[in-house]
Amino acid sequence: MRKLTVAGVVRSLAMAVAASVFFVGSDVAAQDKPRVMAVNYPLQYFAKRVFGDSAEVVFPVPAGVDPSFWRPSIADISQVQGADLILLNGAGFATWVDRVSLPRSRLVNTSRAVSDRFIVTETITHSHGDGGEHSHEGVASYTWLDPTMASAQATAIAAAAAARGIAPAEAIEAGLSALLSDLDALDALVRAALEPAQGVAMIATHPRYQYLAARYGLTIDALQWEAGVAPTAAELSGLSALMAQTGARVLIWEAAPPQAAFDAVAAIGLRNVVFEPMAKTPSAGDYPAAFAAAANALADAAAEAPAD
Repeated sequence: MRKLTVAGVVRSLAMAVAASVFFVGSDVAAQDKPRVMAVNYPLQYFAKRVFGDSAEVVFPVPAGVDPSFWRPSIADISQVQGADLILLNGAGFATWVDRVSLPRSRLVNTSRAVSDRFIVTETITHSHGDGGEHSHEGVASYTWLDPTMASAQATAIAAAAAARGIAPAEAIEAGLSALLSDLDALDALVRAALEPAQGVAMIATHPRYQYLAARYGLTIDALQWEAGVAPTAAELSGLSALMAQTGARVLIWEAAPPQAAFDAVAAIGLRNVVFEPMAKTPSAGDYPAAFAAAANALADAAAEAPAD
């Protein structure tokens, strides 16, 4: 059924996209392959699946850098400006795009069609390492942690590519169909894995997992810890207080900290688990493989967590 409907969806969206202000302008410049820029790893993965070998898809953020807080250089901005298509996540992700001049005719807000499903959060101002002070804009940004939101973003990428002739229509339709099928399967796998964890209160070291929690019925409170860094004594004290308040039994780290941090958390009665939110390239596997592995690890941690 999916294969019978994808072509129509892509054509309909492509017509709407082509008529909007985001896709006015000239045809793609002649070159060996169109160049597509993505502001995070999931969009790069989706675009590669949709385009196949028809386009070069670039994620310009250096390895190890969180794209949420990346500050592009003038050379980086020039590279992005020269792309044939620029894939934005929307939902307030990568705020640098609002501070530089980018060609509007090549911008694709991949989450626009599902903006009614955005999750509103508190506005918090703080800093991350050398990234400088920043604010969470009041909207949860990690939309791809709900595979159904990811499917909508992938469909938007396909529509934009069809509207601009980035890749042959048949290739786009085939790539999107296969990707949507895989995302459907991923959603079913994660739902089955996490269903037993729905009654287990959890805490995350950073507010990344709102869409994951909403999709799969999880209860996840959040701290504001630095990714992969050992917490201070004050932060551990705050964790203990939140644990007492919520009855949490699992702590979700977005990146693995030193072993001493794992030990300190275990000592206060929480089960540790690392769930990379995948804004940057996962340490192992691709988007569906890393997502599935993280979901299974989270399910195991919930099952093994100390009882109340």
